[in-house]
Amino acid sequence: MNDHTYALLQQIVLFSDLTTEEINKVKDITISRSFPKKAIIFSEGSMKEAVYFIVKGLVKTYKTDENGYEQIVSFLKTGDMFPHTGFFDTKPYPATAEALVDTQLLAIPIQLFEQLVMNTPSIAIKMMRVMGTIIKDLQERLQGLSGKDVKQRAISLLLKLADKHGERRGNSVTINLPITNQELANFVGTSRETINRLFSQIGKKGILKVERNRIIIIDLAGLKEQLD
Repeated sequence: MNDHTYALLQQIVLFSDLTTEEINKVKDITISRSFPKKAIIFSEGSMKEAVYFIVKGLVKTYKTDENGYEQIVSFLKTGDMFPHTGFFDTKPYPATAEALVDTQLLAIPIQLFEQLVMNTPSIAIKMMRVMGTIIKDLQERLQGLSGKDVKQRAISLLLKLADKHGERRGNSVTINLPITNQELANFVGTSRETINRLFSQIGKKGILKVERNRIIIIDLAGLKEQLD
């Protein structure tokens, strides 16, 4: 591993406060991996091998039911780690991870990652904070699915994607994600036709514009008003 890997590790929240000596220890157990667009990083049910950190790119994680229905768990960007659960058990991966674009990752074998967390208190503390944020997001998502109609769920998802993945200019936000309407529909538990119809209705109001590989929220305040 070279100085480039050292610099990449410093940019990851989990490792940003480590000393030079601690960073070097992490570097020694880190593997650099690259995946082309649409490549499967790991599959749901396969044996857990490593924890991954996104250096560059985008990843989606999803579960598949017995009918082949895909339920998206998360969209992940540069700096994020995954999987989010089961670091210290021998259970298989709980979901499939797929590269949405050409993606560069840093991987740490699961057993070595466990030892690293146990031996480095600052990482353990940050892990708890990261997991707390993930649990909070999942709780909000469950509450949204149970207490909102399809329109409210879809708009709430757009606002969340805008917050995490958006580039804001004034009152507009561009979400640069190669995500299809089918994937958005899967995320909120509805059909692609419903999402198409909903986006068309909102688009006619001059609030939203859907293009290839990106969604433009033309009027962010106007989109929020659609929740009422």
